[in-house]
Formats: sequence, structure tokens, C-alpha cells
Amino acid sequence: MPEIAGRFVELHVIQAIPFANLNRDDTNSIKTVTWGEAERTRVSSQCWKRAIRLHLQQSIGQDALRTRRLAERLAHHLREQRDWPDALAERAGRHVAVASSVGAEPPKKRKDDEAEGPADAWLNAAMVYIPDTALTELADLADLHREALENAKDPAKFDRKHSVIPGADVDAVLRSRNGVINLFGRMLAQVDGAHVDGAVQVAHSFTTHRTDVEVDYFSAVDDVTAAWQDTTGSAHMGQNEHSAGVLYRYVVLDLHDLHRNLGGALTETHDLSAALLRAALLSLPHAKKNSTAPHTIPHLAHLTVRQDRPVSYAGAFEKPVRADRHGGHSDPSVTALDAYAAAVQRLLGSTGLTHSAHATLSDLAPQALGDRADSFDALIEDALAAALPTTVKEPA
Repeated sequence: MPEIAGRFVELHVIQAIPFANLNRDDTNSIKTVTWGEAERTRVSSQCWKRAIRLHLQQSIGQDALRTRRLAERLAHHLREQRDWPDALAERAGRHVAVASSVGAEPPKKRKDDEAEGPADAWLNAAMVYIPDTALTELADLADLHREALENAKDPAKFDRKHSVIPGADVDAVLRSRNGVINLFGRMLAQVDGAHVDGAVQVAHSFTTHRTDVEVDYFSAVDDVTAAWQDTTGSAHMGQNEHSAGVLYRYVVLDLHDLHRNLGGALTETHDLSAALLRAALLSLPHAKKNSTAPHTIPHLAHLTVRQDRPVSYAGAFEKPVRADRHGGHSDPSVTALDAYAAAVQRLLGSTGLTHSAHATLSDLAPQALGDRADSFDALIEDALAAALPTTVKEPA
């Protein structure tokens, strides 16, 4: 495999988010973190990583399926796409799920008062993470063994030895991967050779300044009551928590890990890296989007390429940023980031840092964030040109 000049591509983002609730906890409350004796609004890494993954899947046309409901999903595919009878499709889904090394769990026994309605489906013993195309491969496997499935018996205690589908063939499909899985990795310990080390690291995002959680009271008007005006009151009342602020976001792409996951395919490494960085810049968690529409873009994006180790600039905001005299935290956050980057460069020297650049909506001229790019695309391409030995597409 060709040597990669820079191992880590780091994305530092300053992004203003208006009144919104991008990420809630189990009580429907805003997620927060207290740091520097100041409470900040927080968006978890899992939340934004999922937003990045969904954006990436759409942009590159490679879906991935994370589910414990593989038996149910396969049965649905066989019914809807291949006209299998309901009972046989459900049997095929169960046999495929049980045949794998992951295994499957039978539905819980129902209580007497729960006898009505469709039966619960079998669940995988652990969540599987496979390319969406793997579903077609599993359906092909079911087609291949359809006669055996039609003649199969359903013992009271059904486990792997009763499946008419070869477990090795199912496991082979579960080992398959696509670009999304090569980027984000996969933990599937039950299937030998299915584990994939992720190449993407995503930090929890947090506001660069102190924030307050605001409670938004709302009511829903009853249109008939409003028209007739024969009574007072609303059809529904409730309240939600929201906040607003400027976030610091940090994402790291390990090019060595991605390149290894792709088997040394340089062109694919470049293309997937570019798509990942665009998705990281342009994605946004979807919570409460219909009632808040917080669709901003980053105020500043700073890309670095490092050979030795990643360096987060979160420490720039341990002391909460204060709004300038004209109001607003975006530009003061850029100033704090620039000052911190300069301090880091003084301490570490130039060793390890091979590229630094930024693109921004701001009129400020940062001194320690590298050259200014005209667009996000140019920012990404320049960073990858510095990190990879070439960005020229290889001959077929």
C-alpha cells in the first residue's frame, strides 16, 4: 500500500444553533455539561455521528442496516419483493437469523390478556450492522433453500441445529461491508472476521459559552372550538426544553485505519474521506426539526492534517467565551480558537502538523488557522491533497 503522508485529518467546527433541541435525554430534557463552572448545551457524539452517517449514506448511495430485527426484515423483503407466502417468509427469516453465529431469541411468552394481535418476531441475540445489499444476499440464500424451508418442521425449542440454512453462508453475508461500515466500524464479536475498526472519532459537541435551558410552553388549538367559539381552552397543552448557542464540534478521521479497511484502495480512500468530511460539515441532528428548523451551516471550519496524534482544541473554551460589545458568540469563539491554536503550535512546534487551513463566514482573519479557502469543498480537497500521496484517480 502507498504511504500516506498524514494520518489524522481533524475537523474543528464553530457553528451557531438557534432556538432548538438537537439532542434530548430520557426525560426529554436538553443534554448539558458543566465545564469551567459554566453549564453548556451539549450534543452527544452518538447523536451527531448518526446524523453524519445518514447524510453520508444518502450522498454516496450506500445504505447500511443496524438492527436486531433481521428475521422480521428479511421476511418482509421475501413477502413484498419475491411474493413468498406470509408463513413461509416468516419461517425463512427465523431460520436465517438462528443459523448465524449471532443467534436469535424467541419471542417472549404472552400473557393471557395479550393473546390478540400478531405474534412477536424473533430478535437477533445482538445487533447486526450490514450493508443494505446484504438483505438481498440473504433473500437469495433463502430462495436457494426454499424447498428445504417448505418441508422444515418447527420444533418447540428451535435453535441453530434445526435451521436448514447453512450457518457458514449466513455468517459470510454478515461479514460483508461497504464504505459506511469501513468508516464507522462494526463490533460483531460473535462472527469471526466481522469486526471492523472504526476510522472516525466524534467528540461530544458543546457550546463555547454559558447557556440557559428555556422551557417553551405550547398549546394546540381545536379548530372546531375556534370556529364556533362556544367554549374556551385548547385541545392540548405541553412544554419542551430548548436552548440556543454556538457549538464547538470536533471530528477526527484516521486515514491509516480507513485505508487498511479498504484494502489499500487509494482512490476509494480519497472519495470516502471527502464524503465523510462533507457529511460532518453539513449534517444536523433531526430532533424537533419540524418545530425549530435549525438548519444553519458552520460559521467556521478548520481542517488540520497531523502525522503523529490528534489534538482537540476544546480547551480553547474551558473558560466560557463572552459575547463582544455588539453581541454574539460566533466571532469571539473564532478568536478564542485562533488564540488556542497559536498556543498549541508554540508548545508542540511544527512537528506532526503537515497542513492547516480554514473556511469561514466571518470577516475575521485568523492567524493560526492556516490559509483561508473559498469554499468547504476546496478546504476538503486541499487537506486530502496534503494527506494522501495523490488524489488522481487510479486507472481501472
